[in-house]
Amino acid sequence: MSNAKTGPEAATGGRTHPGPTLRSRRKSLFASTVGNVLEWYEWSAYAVFAPFIATVMFSSSDQVSALLSTLAVFAVGFLMRPLGGIVFGRIADRRGRKFVLITTMLMMAGGSLVIGLMPTYASIGAWASLLLLLARMAQGFAHGGESATANTYVAEIAPSESRGLWGSIVFVAIFGGSAVAYSVGGAVTSLLSDGAVGQWGWRIPFVFGALLALAALYLRRSMDESEVFSDEKSSDEAQPLPRKQVVRAVLLVITMTSGITGAHYTWTSYVSTYAITQKGMDAGVAYWCSVAAQCIALTTLPLWGRISDKIGRRPMMLTFAALMIALQIPLTSLIGSEGWTLLVASSVALAVVAIPGALLSATMSETFPTRVRTQGIGFAYSVSVAVFGGTAPYLNQLFNEYGVARLSSFYIMLLCSFTGIACYLMRETRGIHLKDA
Repeated sequence: MSNAKTGPEAATGGRTHPGPTLRSRRKSLFASTVGNVLEWYEWSAYAVFAPFIATVMFSSSDQVSALLSTLAVFAVGFLMRPLGGIVFGRIADRRGRKFVLITTMLMMAGGSLVIGLMPTYASIGAWASLLLLLARMAQGFAHGGESATANTYVAEIAPSESRGLWGSIVFVAIFGGSAVAYSVGGAVTSLLSDGAVGQWGWRIPFVFGALLALAALYLRRSMDESEVFSDEKSSDEAQPLPRKQVVRAVLLVITMTSGITGAHYTWTSYVSTYAITQKGMDAGVAYWCSVAAQCIALTTLPLWGRISDKIGRRPMMLTFAALMIALQIPLTSLIGSEGWTLLVASSVALAVVAIPGALLSATMSETFPTRVRTQGIGFAYSVSVAVFGGTAPYLNQLFNEYGVARLSSFYIMLLCSFTGIACYLMRETRGIHLKDA
């Protein structure tokens, strides 16, 4: 007697129950997005309050050194992301996407709570700096797993013909979390005196984020598991994956995302610090201008995702690379001491960065096979973010302190040229079924 499956069971890869409905998928998308917004809020809050953290967690004898040390801790958190992406990526490809999304949410909230409650340099000396470093390392480890799994999960629950649109929601969460962080930063610096912010006000966003994480955890508990992942786990066909294919995909994604992440962290995590420390802009004004710019860029993300579902991923990616190379120097030069300069420059730059941001979830997921999708994205994306994104604020500040600020722009332009080359070499994947990736 033949063992071949027929009928509905064959059509669902061996499952005898129907997959999640579109309504259920949308609820899962919402739950994933809320949690992702909060994780990015907790991650971005550190960059927002970097000037204040520098004064209380490091030696105050050299303000420039303290700021650079704070930004270096920011970069170290990013360096933990590849490890988190690999470890949690492997877990997600074995145990499921939902399990990892809940675990990383807990770790990020714990790290945020530690930063919000930890003693200062004045209280325990260098131990404060060490505690800050360890908390950021834990957050970086969790964030690597969260980013990879969220990108994979949303792409896998999305309809094939709308994967670009659905995937854009992942970057909506990135901008949204950052915008919330800057909103809290603007509120804290507006309502409290500089002295109060420096003494205790900077702790508010971290404790606030840890408490909000409880609501996100409740929502994530009700998410569906990815149907694509479930089908792969139940499939009887386990063909070995060509190593060359996987290595090529990893290298292409690292190169592709280098310019995207470098530009993103320059224009979200550093420009407000640049405006405050280099141009003399009021901190509250700088924060609110950054919030407005990120909200403007956020509204463009679904548009870019929808367009990519119509014309493809590659043309959109190449457009980003060309625009960023052309606009980086003029937009940076525009920033002065007045708030409108930061608002205009950041709004334009972030609207351009939003183009590839909207496509990342779909493009990366369409590049890797299901069995190694989260691991592949976790390693490649985290390496790129760690090397090119996490170091961007530090390098920007360093170049400015040495009087060679123009090198910052040339660095971003070089990375964007790498993005363009990688996208030119990648095949178009719009509309494919993820089981065929």
